[in-house]
Amino acid sequence: MPLQSAPSPTRRRTRRVVGALVGAAALTLGAATAASAHVRVTPTSTAAGSSSLLTFRIPTESDTASTTALTVDLPTATPFTSVSVQAVAGWTATVEKGALPKPVTVDGAELTQAPLHVVWTADADAAVPPGQFQLLTISVSPLPAAGTRLVLPAHQTYSDGTVVDWADVADPGAAEPEHPAPELTTTALTTTAQDADATPADATDDVARWLGGAGVVLGLVAVVVAVTSRRVRSTP
Repeated sequence: MPLQSAPSPTRRRTRRVVGALVGAAALTLGAATAASAHVRVTPTSTAAGSSSLLTFRIPTESDTASTTALTVDLPTATPFTSVSVQAVAGWTATVEKGALPKPVTVDGAELTQAPLHVVWTADADAAVPPGQFQLLTISVSPLPAAGTRLVLPAHQTYSDGTVVDWADVADPGAAEPEHPAPELTTTALTTTAQDADATPADATDDVARWLGGAGVVLGLVAVVVAVTSRRVRSTP
């Protein structure tokens, strides 16, 4: 059997560079997976005074249990006057109304009661198994003044009785907590935002941004491999 020659210095350098870039891509994709493994909310609009569809993405993180229910707490300092639920096959949804901690004025009217919680419950055959996720959507209005931070704590129930509270709130600029609450910040009303379901740039899905970064890294890997291969072929 003929002996194989040792890799040239150029090829060894190529392997080191490619290995480093692939490692960076793996870290990026790993971060994307971690970020997507949270209950998140994506609004169709964040414009003050408008209505918005709020879609909650609920991944099942357990390896042995399925997601059977979700409860979302609605804001009470800046309450919504209208909340409706999008029908989802196999799921029952209830909007629970109750007394506010203190009266609040919305659009010139004083409110003492408002929608406080939305509760979704899955039928036995509609529970979300490990490795899958469900999208649950509500329509709310009106959104409060621009710059208002709306925190929407969510409570995820599993088939084994475990309840995960996505309710941690971090200070602006601080590291994301272990169980961050879904949230959004309202923006100023514009002419475009007055149109129904105008989608703002800041509603872009977190996972898409991470995957875009990973694509850049993998693109660099391809460039390095192509350039180095040409150099190796041209080396006498």
